[in-house]
Amino acid sequence: MQSLLDRKLLVVTGKGGVGKTTIAAAIGLAAASRGLRTIVVEVGEQSRLPTLFQTAAAAPGSVSTLQERLSAVSIDPDRALLEWLQALGGRISGRVLASSGTFQYFTAAAPGAKELVSMVKIWQLTREGAARRRGAGYDLVVLDAPATGHALGLLGSPHTFGAIARVGPIAGHTRQVRELLEDPARSAYLAVALGTEMAVTEALELEEGLQRQLGRSLSAVIVNGLLPKRFTTAELARIATLGDDAAGVTQAAAHAARSVHERARFQQNQLARLRRRDFEVVSIPFAWSAE
Repeated sequence: MQSLLDRKLLVVTGKGGVGKTTIAAAIGLAAASRGLRTIVVEVGEQSRLPTLFQTAAAAPGSVSTLQERLSAVSIDPDRALLEWLQALGGRISGRVLASSGTFQYFTAAAPGAKELVSMVKIWQLTREGAARRRGAGYDLVVLDAPATGHALGLLGSPHTFGAIARVGPIAGHTRQVRELLEDPARSAYLAVALGTEMAVTEALELEEGLQRQLGRSLSAVIVNGLLPKRFTTAELARIATLGDDAAGVTQAAAHAARSVHERARFQQNQLARLRRRDFEVVSIPFAWSAE
């Protein structure tokens, strides 16, 4: 993990509901504990990190302090696009620009515009410059990306939008974002999955999409919520001998034991799918609670 923390940008994505935000927050905590000024970025109408850390959420686009050396920000693509076009348009007010037919047409007609502007915001957070000299800025940006399909659209936006904008400041931003995403020394990609067939399949599809769009590979697949292998073959054979004449509680316990064993075995089979593709696999155990 230490080598990953040397990058400027870590992109965390995977199937929806696999714990991407929790993993992104954990990576942020690990980086901050090593003395790195870290910010975790959410995209869209999401601001879950302040809730996880029991802190007040900042306004959209504003930075929330989660703890020492660890911050979070949520990027609203619509707001980011409006601010970007306003900056390019000089003195035109945001209210006038947002209500104009030109803005509405541009938003609808320019494929990848919102995604590209979101990536420009993320690229700006990774930059060395005047902010770093003032003691601000970030050593590491962790992107809590959307689910796989939308994440690939976000990461592919420099290529998509670059086909339209070939000169000027837009082309410059497009080129700089693409250079960041394609540079193994500055960026890395992590997939989060559960030990299920669909989640592992999405991780494999993510690898293929990264290769196709950016010429990059996943640095690791983090498999979340793994159950332990509790029973040996001999113990399972003894459990199987508990027949219908056993007490109800004993039957229920035997059924639970077999069910948990089968789930754990299925999860291990899914891990084997990843390892056959030579992925580095990081296992996160299921967190049992009083419930």
